[in-house]
Amino acid sequence: MRFDYQKWRGPRPEDIQFIRQLMDIFRNLLLQTGGDVEDALRWMEHFGEQYGFFNETFGLAEFKKLLQESGEVERSAQGGMRLSPKGERRIRQDSLNEIFGALEAGGTGDHRTPQAGRGGERLSETRAWQFGDNLSDLDPLQSMSNAVKHHGIDDLTLTEDDLEVFENEHLSACATVLMVDVSHSMILYGEDRITPAKKIALALTQLIQTRYPKDSLDVVLFGDDATQVPLRDLLKIQAGPFHTNTRAGLQMAQRLLNARKGVNKQIFMITDGKPSAIREYGRLYKNPFGLDPKIVNKTLEEAAHCRRKRITITTFMLAVDPPLLDFVRRLTELNHGRIYETDPQNLGTYVFRDFVRNRRKRLH
Repeated sequence: MRFDYQKWRGPRPEDIQFIRQLMDIFRNLLLQTGGDVEDALRWMEHFGEQYGFFNETFGLAEFKKLLQESGEVERSAQGGMRLSPKGERRIRQDSLNEIFGALEAGGTGDHRTPQAGRGGERLSETRAWQFGDNLSDLDPLQSMSNAVKHHGIDDLTLTEDDLEVFENEHLSACATVLMVDVSHSMILYGEDRITPAKKIALALTQLIQTRYPKDSLDVVLFGDDATQVPLRDLLKIQAGPFHTNTRAGLQMAQRLLNARKGVNKQIFMITDGKPSAIREYGRLYKNPFGLDPKIVNKTLEEAAHCRRKRITITTFMLAVDPPLLDFVRRLTELNHGRIYETDPQNLGTYVFRDFVRNRRKRLH
């Protein structure tokens, strides 16, 4: 067998796979820079020089032109480059594909109720036909099997009592608040938890806006205090020199949900799990060392308030420290909610705990 080798001349515009990889790098840099295109391009230039994926025939200028032609970036009024609406949607979709692409349906907040009936997706389970059921839901095989059992094959007769229909799930409107932890611990000791947090937030936003466009969605950032931000600012989220006032985030989320008319109400909370502050009498009480019992108990009280209001909390846990995991599990169990825990052996895998149905499973 003979192999012919030649000098590698670097990337070419027609090398589709390589261009896709460059675009993926650029989009990840946008997450790091909070959507600042010019800053992301400066990093692209730096990495291009360091790793050699730009050359004389395909340099940064050609890459900028490619970005504009794709419609993901556009010229601003000041002459610079900024992210276009199409670019924002692409980042949200990429985050959705990465975070939830392999997760099973029903684990991320589908608006399903325990009662089965008309109005949703068809289930594999069947039940006896009742007056008013849609005949398009009829299970012909099971219906004929019932007829054989009831009447025998020699005198095959199909009666009303033989009919079986597929069950369907009810879907209902839902009001959602997305809580994102922006405390200093999200970037402490050089560990970047804020970028995964943004990916999850963008993925949830894309999921809700595309699959459930009639649902309401609000975003709350919590650090020393809680702040509501527009959806368009999700990409700009950055961690700051803040403590973690989880209680304030839950309180604001409840106020927002109280004003919504949706039948179902839920909170998605993205955090590293450690509450370190509460505000009392206008002053911030803080303790960044360990889990302060006063802060923990006040935070757990809010989770209990949510449960009484039938507000389910689904937590995306970004840390693997046992004490922090124990706290989040206590909060989730108290609320009868759900939690996605990052698997320390495989950061692309989640361990899903459902305290509503007492389930635990690994999601790859």
